[in-house]
Amino acid sequence: MEKQTTKSSQKGKALIILGFVTIAILFLLYARYQDPRLITPDAVEPIQRMAVGFYIILLIAFGAIAIGLYKYHKQKVDDSQKGLLSIIAISTWNKKARKIFFITIVGYGLFFTLVSGTLVYQPQVDFAYHYGVDLPSAFIVPCCDNPGYMPEILVYLTNHVGLQVIPLNLVLQIIVSYLVALNASLASGIFSISKKSSGLSSVGAVTGLFIACPTCAGSFLSLFVGTASGIALTIALTQLQTLFIAVSIPVLLVTPFILAKRLRNPDGSCVIKPMK
Repeated sequence: MEKQTTKSSQKGKALIILGFVTIAILFLLYARYQDPRLITPDAVEPIQRMAVGFYIILLIAFGAIAIGLYKYHKQKVDDSQKGLLSIIAISTWNKKARKIFFITIVGYGLFFTLVSGTLVYQPQVDFAYHYGVDLPSAFIVPCCDNPGYMPEILVYLTNHVGLQVIPLNLVLQIIVSYLVALNASLASGIFSISKKSSGLSSVGAVTGLFIACPTCAGSFLSLFVGTASGIALTIALTQLQTLFIAVSIPVLLVTPFILAKRLRNPDGSCVIKPMK
């Protein structure tokens, strides 16, 4: 049994590493085709197909990471070891913690979409009139922008509402939403153990939810601008927010380990009993 769990752990790690390495290579390779001088009439169709393939591979990579995280998480629960990673796994494996995790990751993901500029609302701009597009419609813009910002998916839902999917922002959105949900589910375990820890537990829960708030600084402005200058401002704010989100990730990574210490017995084991 121990060999099986160890093997599962190794597979989980391998899938996680493979997924992130694939994403990194994908971004690096696609960045090579962002020179406008390379976009000749004959190159338009191939790079369009490449853009579609980019998102297909990106989704497969995220699927590998998700499966890898599940395998690694389960292995840590089955082993019931005394490290902080095992405490984090055990504390977030019960029914209540998982429910909080899924509610948070979905809720925060939607919130992130609203404030990050992925959902675009421009009441003073008629998309059909200004851009000559059909409603509803969607297409991929394969070129040309800074690395990580192409290929871009544009979706026009109504005359004033649309979606702007940027690869780098999409990756950060998924990572941050996962970490926020992990923090929230872990903090719920602390809160349920003792009311004396409720103050810290509340701080722990909201830390994950609000640590990315610097990304919101310009987001609400970008949602409610409609002039030509406003569109340019939206693009600038979107790129600035990406930097803020990336900076928040290390804090979100450290927070679970800080919270896990509150769930550790003197002998190093987890206060919460593993549920297998």
